[in-house]
Amino acid sequence: MANSYKRILLKLSGESLMGDQDYGIDPKRLGRYADEIISIADKGVEVAVVIGGGNIYRGMQSDGAIDRVQGDHMGMLATVINSLALQSALEAKGHKTRLMSAIKMEQIAEPFIRRRAVRHLEKGRTVIFGAGTGNPYFTTDTAASLRAIEIEADVILKGTRVDGIYTADPEKDKSATKYDRISFAEVYAKGLNVMDMTAFTLCKENKLPIIVFDMNKPGNLGRLIAGERVGTIVEF
Repeated sequence: MANSYKRILLKLSGESLMGDQDYGIDPKRLGRYADEIISIADKGVEVAVVIGGGNIYRGMQSDGAIDRVQGDHMGMLATVINSLALQSALEAKGHKTRLMSAIKMEQIAEPFIRRRAVRHLEKGRTVIFGAGTGNPYFTTDTAASLRAIEIEADVILKGTRVDGIYTADPEKDKSATKYDRISFAEVYAKGLNVMDMTAFTLCKENKLPIIVFDMNKPGNLGRLIAGERVGTIVEF
């Protein structure tokens, strides 16, 4: 069976790496994510990944004690820590990867160069993009949207702990109902929280679909790639 997508960008939250812990990285969760990524890469899907840093540090969490720009830079470095962890987990299982950073740190990551990133993907390497966009005031959602557009990904797959987009927060409102499909215009009109507005608008303007799905359900990523209806797709 043919894959539904040839090249994807998988966006993971830093918090998702915590598992049942209060902070940091859960090795079991990390290993399972690595297995899921390898399972689709082995089917010929070109995979790029962006991970947040919220399990370690958020730039906006200092409540003024730390300058916002400094805080955002700290958050970018947290994403590099998570990226290194995922790279290690993937390579421990024999999968080839490249880590590319928006902030130069030659000893541990390649600088982000678009053509080089695309070439790595073409060679079957999973490419992990760290350090966000390299600029303060931009989230890792925006970094994911930007990188996906730059590498001409077919879709952004936003792995969360919720199985799609709902009319309200399903963890707070038990009457919330799930959308299987929704348009960008409807998301704007209903004020739904899919990504931050900068990231979401980038996807809309570049006609890049977004699928929000539960990454913590084993096999979901593979089923999505195989064409099954998983999560919620935001389309035109």
